[in-house]
Amino acid sequence: MKLTSQSFADGDRIPGEFAFAIADAAHHVKLSANRNPHLAWTEVPPGTQCFAVTCHDLDVPSKPDDVNQVGREIPASLPRVDFFHWTLVDIAPSTSSIEAGAYSHIVTPRGKAGPSAPNNTRQGINDYTSWFAGDHDMEGDYYGYDGPCPPWNDSIVHHYVFTVYALDIAQVPLQGRFTGSDLRKAIEGHVLAQASITGTYTLNPRLAAAS
Repeated sequence: MKLTSQSFADGDRIPGEFAFAIADAAHHVKLSANRNPHLAWTEVPPGTQCFAVTCHDLDVPSKPDDVNQVGREIPASLPRVDFFHWTLVDIAPSTSSIEAGAYSHIVTPRGKAGPSAPNNTRQGINDYTSWFAGDHDMEGDYYGYDGPCPPWNDSIVHHYVFTVYALDIAQVPLQGRFTGSDLRKAIEGHVLAQASITGTYTLNPRLAAAS
């Protein structure tokens, strides 16, 4: 399989309109358009009965101690963990693309509704669900796509991997509220092919100026 996007090239920076937040000189960050990017796939294997899509950040700090703290920068040496930004399942086998903004086009405090989604698909919760837990204004179940918002004081650029899976099942065997990790387990043994592209993003002014 081959995955491409009209929104950004593989290895390039993701434009701010597809992020949860953009840089702001006065307040470090401000909310952005939060649109899902365009994705298109080709060379689908025979026997594909549905597709699934994920987006995850490889570079999220494993400890929150220094995150967004004035006068401190998150060290590059800190171990990193996955953070899921999107889990979309039950995409019809006749589908070969997702239009920009089709599944997300705004930041929704407390999260978008789910799991039901456009075109008879379903979406899992993303990891903003746990990130905003305990925040009076923002906590909730964040279904679907919510874009990049790496710490504005991180010393490394973050990498966002979009992956499409061609599956030999008509529906992913998950019900109700599920996560990206749940999807990975559920499709074990059912992946006929997969393809990925990676975009980068930073809110650190020092890194942005150097790119």
